[in-house]
Amino acid sequence: MEKVVSGIRPTGNLHLGNYFGAVTNFVRMQNDYNCYFFIADWHSLTTHPKPEDIVQSVDTILAEYLACGLDPEKSTIYVQSDVKEVLELYLFLNMNAYLGELERVTTFKEKARKQPDNVNAGLLTYPTLMASDILIHRALKVPVGKDQEQNMEMARKCARRFNNIYGVDFFPEPQSFYFSEKAVKIPGLDGSGKMGKSEGNCIYLKDDAKTIQKKVMKAVTDSGPTQPNSPKPEVIENLFTFLNIVSEPDTVKFFEEKWNDCSIRYGDLKKQLAQDIIKFTDPIRERIAQYSADKDLLHKIAAQGADKARQSAQETIKEVRHIIGFR
Repeated sequence: MEKVVSGIRPTGNLHLGNYFGAVTNFVRMQNDYNCYFFIADWHSLTTHPKPEDIVQSVDTILAEYLACGLDPEKSTIYVQSDVKEVLELYLFLNMNAYLGELERVTTFKEKARKQPDNVNAGLLTYPTLMASDILIHRALKVPVGKDQEQNMEMARKCARRFNNIYGVDFFPEPQSFYFSEKAVKIPGLDGSGKMGKSEGNCIYLKDDAKTIQKKVMKAVTDSGPTQPNSPKPEVIENLFTFLNIVSEPDTVKFFEEKWNDCSIRYGDLKKQLAQDIIKFTDPIRERIAQYSADKDLLHKIAAQGADKARQSAQETIKEVRHIIGFR
């Protein structure tokens, strides 16, 4: 099967937007591809996190992805820093990367603008570390969002440049992988845009029933329809998007009819929506709690994944050393 590599950013808890985006895609992919999923703890160092935050974030992310259906028997799931060969390839790729092209990367310029007092070398060479994460397994496909496309082009450039410099056809050029099925865009509770941590409009998979109900009841609405069968404004369309995802068809039909005849009561809609979200997330939340409480199991799964990832990485780095001239 084709190798697929994707990094998981250790940036806190998963929310419904993550679940219906990357997570469900990863779970589906593991049945059809040879998947390597890693928790990118080295990448997190560009923001200088505290040591205890790194450990906690890695355990949290691992527990949540396992609870959502990633299977260590089907996928290789590991922590980036457990595979030291990635750093050696990172060094080799940096030797052939140029300052000008790294400075032109959009994500670097955005990060430098957001943290002007911490424009470190890790930020600048983020694309080559990402390339190393991918090329160390000689992966053919990488599931990424549109915001990572420039970094993916850098990964392809690193592969081409290595092959050209040493006159080999060793590294394949990894391709961005987008699913044919249209991704479900989960709206935020603030009435616009999409669900995201930085916007503070999330329902997290770990949220308990009381928290979910409180968040949903605060969701933005309007004064209600004034004409039958009128179009829904964005803030109301967002609520119906939620209904279509977590509620029964009869429930959606009921509130559609209430909207169309101008008799809808937003309080009733929100109560039903909260109830259905709770019903949907409860099993996931319970599994998250179970995995989180079993640190030995988490560390065992990470160790087993690291062994598999290192085997793949060592095969690559052995060939790279030989090609470059190290014996």
